[in-house]
Amino acid sequence: MNQGKYVFAQIFDIIKMYDFKKYVTLYNGDYRVKTLSCWEHFLVMSFAQLSYRESLRDIEYCLVSIRHKLYHCGIKSAVSRSTLADANEKRDYRIYADFAFSLMKAVASLYKGDNVLSKELNSVIYAFDSTTIDLCLHLFPWATFRTTKSAVKMHVLLNVAGSIPEFVNITKGSVQDVTEMDNIGFISGCYYLMDKAYIDFDRLYRIEKSKAFFVTRAKGNMSYEITKQLDTNSNPAILKDELVKLKRWHTRRWYPAELRRIEYRDAICGKELVFLTNSMELSAEVIARLYKERWKVELFFKWIKQNLRIKKFYGNSDNAVKVQLWIAVCDYLIIAILKKSISVDMSLTQMLQILSISLFERIDIKEIFNPSQISETKVISKQATLF
Repeated sequence: MNQGKYVFAQIFDIIKMYDFKKYVTLYNGDYRVKTLSCWEHFLVMSFAQLSYRESLRDIEYCLVSIRHKLYHCGIKSAVSRSTLADANEKRDYRIYADFAFSLMKAVASLYKGDNVLSKELNSVIYAFDSTTIDLCLHLFPWATFRTTKSAVKMHVLLNVAGSIPEFVNITKGSVQDVTEMDNIGFISGCYYLMDKAYIDFDRLYRIEKSKAFFVTRAKGNMSYEITKQLDTNSNPAILKDELVKLKRWHTRRWYPAELRRIEYRDAICGKELVFLTNSMELSAEVIARLYKERWKVELFFKWIKQNLRIKKFYGNSDNAVKVQLWIAVCDYLIIAILKKSISVDMSLTQMLQILSISLFERIDIKEIFNPSQISETKVISKQATLF
């Protein structure tokens, strides 16, 4: 039961403070810090995320207006723009990165079995991809990308059950996507979905040796020889299903085993797709369904760019950008935990919209998500309605 706590305080009650303090101690986050501890810094930046604040001055003015409520929410220090800017510059981003990884482990277990295809295959399905966040070359010269602009990349391994990230890495925009495969520990029996940018036969063979499975798109210039034609079961969507071996000397050395090549025509748009996989047991139709699950990582990137503050930054340094991005990831995971812990039958977008206008209400957090408590005339979307 709510005992007079603000909604903002109730959100972060679900966090295990031991885990957070462990990483603060590991990186000496509070060493010689007199005001705005790492925990307060995390809360302030989370407030900025959840309430859609656009700048440090915006954050400062809003916090001043509710200063009598902050103490009860865990923010005991006065927060000025300069203090917050210094914290973003100097607090080690690895505190929040490691804390995010601890949250990922907690969330993954909550959403286990939330995907129909995962249940059918009795396995975990991962989608791996990256998104580019464009930056101004003049303000962020360290984020090398192109000669005309800077950028950072967020590389994500997404568990499609619940759209929960289980691996995240933030790099400069110039880092090639395929190299991030070296940072993933592939799990036996799991499925990994990737687009054709990740075709590197040496790295794909690592998945094969891990006894895991991959599904990707074949490149048009792939040189191969057919070793066996498989039955398409007269399915008009399956144009070809064949076992192949790579033909070029280097690629055959990197991937000496057989691959399965499937030509598929999408019934909705009529587009022809060519899949490449090491899964020999599943039907071609299931392989096509598997690759379709990869779209969830694209939806994840679209969601975080629309709903979290990761396109405008509160600082220009490498550390400040990574602090903001990692805390945004933490907040996504915390809301995902909250959704399961109080059994909310809403999307994360709806939850964030409601939370943004309810953070400092003294009400049980379950009540604000109760449909009977939400007036039909109350517009919670930031987008103007047509009628």
